[in-house]
Amino acid sequence: MTTSADKSLSAMIKQKAYDLGFDLCGIAPSRSLKERENILREWCASGMNGEMSYLGKNIEKRIDPDSRVLGAKSVIVTGLNYYTDNKQEEQDVPIISRYAFGINYHDVIKEKLELILEFIKRLEPEIEGRSFVDSEPFLEKAWAVEAGLGWQGRHSIVINNRIGSFFFIGIIVLNLKLDSDKPFKENRCGNCRLCIDLCPTGAINENGTIDARKCIANLTIENRGPIPEDIIPKIGGRVYGCDRCQEICPWNRNAKSHKTPEFELSGELKQMKREEWLNLTRDQFDKLFKRSPIERRRYEPFMRNVTLVTKSGI
Repeated sequence: MTTSADKSLSAMIKQKAYDLGFDLCGIAPSRSLKERENILREWCASGMNGEMSYLGKNIEKRIDPDSRVLGAKSVIVTGLNYYTDNKQEEQDVPIISRYAFGINYHDVIKEKLELILEFIKRLEPEIEGRSFVDSEPFLEKAWAVEAGLGWQGRHSIVINNRIGSFFFIGIIVLNLKLDSDKPFKENRCGNCRLCIDLCPTGAINENGTIDARKCIANLTIENRGPIPEDIIPKIGGRVYGCDRCQEICPWNRNAKSHKTPEFELSGELKQMKREEWLNLTRDQFDKLFKRSPIERRRYEPFMRNVTLVTKSGI
């Protein structure tokens, strides 16, 4: 049974998260998400993970927090808004996803999560815990649902009924029992299927999974080979990521701009013209995207995308 002390600590942890700028914070009891195993295995077996073969490995670890923190009892899940209307100004230029506008979200969120973990350890010195930001085998979206942050929409992205879906997920696993939130059981997409019907490449499956082989985000970020010929006419100028399914989602109609300075679009990137993109040098790339998610993509594959969309007139 959860004690009043546990409840107090849970409330303090959430308040600390909000003080650090997180928009959402929920807590779930740790358990093996066994019901998710077959979905993941079947998706990988169908080849829909594309070149991301690593997603078919360590599935047991992905579904069980105990493999990350021995004796795991609680999973703290945070959400940090990254939506902005402050976009690239020039027309007919290569488009990058909002999530890559500023400093790499892994670094920003990891730092905040570590501060929460330090805060908890000052109150409970004996506990063990680890933080995760989309960098190890872990079902972040499933845990966001478990912690009551929202539901997975038809586009597979977690939607919160207050702030929409433009948010990053950060997780802390603890071997400490905390007061937990109720899982989000409802799917509030209703009969809406805009994301499925208006995905440029038809990458969204009817069962809420994504065919990475067709997904523009995957093909412009993770893909190492050339973009398939049949996808090129549908890419719409995108060179790093794709926001289409989120932009057309009704739950994002009233999305508010984030309050995280690190995610701001730089003035230089905002005003870059088509010719500047096409003639971008390696040194300019290194300077422009230093500490950005795009930095890890590296110059050559990124410029391959830029050349493709600019010279093809897409």
